[in-house]
Amino acid sequence: MTAFSPNLMARPDCAACPIRHRAVCARCEADELAQLEKIKIYRSWKAGETILFDGDPMDFVGSVVTGCAMLTRRLEDGRSQMVGLLMPSDFLGRPGRSTAPYEVSAATDLTLCMFRRAPFEKLLVEVPHIRDRLLEMSLDELDAAREWMVLLGRKTAREKVATLLLLVLRRSSLPISGVARADLPITREAMASYLGLTIETVSRQMSRLRADGVITLEGLRKVSAPDLEALALAAGEDSDGATIA
Repeated sequence: MTAFSPNLMARPDCAACPIRHRAVCARCEADELAQLEKIKIYRSWKAGETILFDGDPMDFVGSVVTGCAMLTRRLEDGRSQMVGLLMPSDFLGRPGRSTAPYEVSAATDLTLCMFRRAPFEKLLVEVPHIRDRLLEMSLDELDAAREWMVLLGRKTAREKVATLLLLVLRRSSLPISGVARADLPITREAMASYLGLTIETVSRQMSRLRADGVITLEGLRKVSAPDLEALALAAGEDSDGATIA
C-alpha cells in the first residue's frame, strides 16, 4: 500500500482499541501486543477516497478500526462489481501477496490500523496467537463467501436486502432501548451492485420491509430494526442463523 496519500494519525494504546477483542490481535498477550505496536500505524481516509487500485503494491496489511471499506473488481471493458465490504475488525490484505487483487475504497470515513507487511509476516511465524487468529478469520470469511453464493443464487430480492441490512446491524449497530440502529455504510446504488439487483428493486424492498414493520428508516442512510429476529426471518434465516431451504 504505497500508492496512496492517507492522513497519518497518532497511535492509540491497544488496550483502548474498540476492536481489540475481535481483530487479528484478539488472542495476543501483552508482550505480543508490544511487538505489534512496533510495526503499526494508524491512517485515515475520507468517504469516497480510494485506498488501493487493483494491482497496486501492498506493503501493508491491517484491520478496519472504524468505518467501512468497499472491495471492487473492475473488468477491462469498464464494468465493475462490488465483491465485498470490510467492517470494523475485518482484515485488509493477504500475507504473501505483494499486489492488491481488488480496488479498495472508503465507503465512509475510515480508519485502519496498519502493519508493515514483511515484519507482520515474520510475526505470523513467531507468534502463534496472531497466526491462529488470522487463520480463524480467513475460515470465517470463506464461510461468509459460501453463504453469499447462496444469497446471489437462491434468495429472493426481499431476502437479499434483508440479509445485507442484518449484516450491517449485527456488525455495527448501537442498541438504543433494545432497538438496533446503524448508518448504512453504502449507497443504494452500491447495495444494488453488491446484491445483483437494480436500484429500484432495492428501494422497493426496503420500503416493503418498512411497511411490514421489520425496519424503520430515517432519510436514506439511517436504519433500525425493533426486532433482529424478525429481520433474520425476512432474510431467510431460521432461529439458529442458518439459511432456510
